[in-house]
Amino acid sequence: MSKISAYISLTRIDRPVGIYLVLWPALWALWLASGGLPDLYLIFVFLFGAILMRSAGCVINDYADRNFDGHVERTCHRPIATGEISPKHALLFFGLLCLIAFGLVLTLNYLTVILSLVAVFLAALYPFMKRHTHWPQAFLGAAFAWAIPMAFAAVLNEVPWQAWPIFVATLIWSLIYDTAYAVGDMEDDLKIGVKSTAILFGERLVPITGFFQMVMLAMLVLTGLLFNLGTIFFAGLLIVFVWFLYDLKRLALNNTEIAFRVFLQNHWIGVIVLLAIAIDLQISL
Repeated sequence: MSKISAYISLTRIDRPVGIYLVLWPALWALWLASGGLPDLYLIFVFLFGAILMRSAGCVINDYADRNFDGHVERTCHRPIATGEISPKHALLFFGLLCLIAFGLVLTLNYLTVILSLVAVFLAALYPFMKRHTHWPQAFLGAAFAWAIPMAFAAVLNEVPWQAWPIFVATLIWSLIYDTAYAVGDMEDDLKIGVKSTAILFGERLVPITGFFQMVMLAMLVLTGLLFNLGTIFFAGLLIVFVWFLYDLKRLALNNTEIAFRVFLQNHWIGVIVLLAIAIDLQISL
């Protein structure tokens, strides 16, 4: 593998699902804060910010897991685990990606710049939580959801309290889909001492996931009421509700490949919510 290919593999930019999962909630917030189509430059900044920060998150994740990945079949070919990229160079690359992202944020207002520092902290914190808590998925959710207050700050130069239900919805959504992802890693995680919500929930995975799905939907319903959204938005949430029921049915099969498919396809929920927001706001203009 060439060095360029190794760095591409390290960022997993060739597997963009993670970028979508960061981007869609950020766009929810941009549309809501703008009351319709956001400034195109803001879309550009948050698009490339999602690409850069998700890539940085993958790098720091592999750095944190460098002593474990070589013992797991799914991760043993990662560039740090194979020695193609040294841990030191991975850290430097993480810093470079964060610096480029920070350069983008510097073109926005002061409040957004300050909030971006929290985003870097959360992105760096998540991978190390897997050693200490069964809730690392919640820390991932906080990292992904931090795009919500940043988007509101970028548009309004403030973060109104109405933004926080969207933050909670995004955090809970991350917990839902990353738990499905973790189902496939449970056997290896138990061997190497890595913790996850999938391990914690165990045989109660389906009912607990269903509970969190309802919490997410409740937060989105509250968001719709707070932002005076109409029929189109709530019809979109109905589609999400049906999708969630389908996901629960699939998770109940207790099949790791199907659980991973649930994770991969979950980003379409973000698309549905984004379209519901955008169309609803456009119709109301």
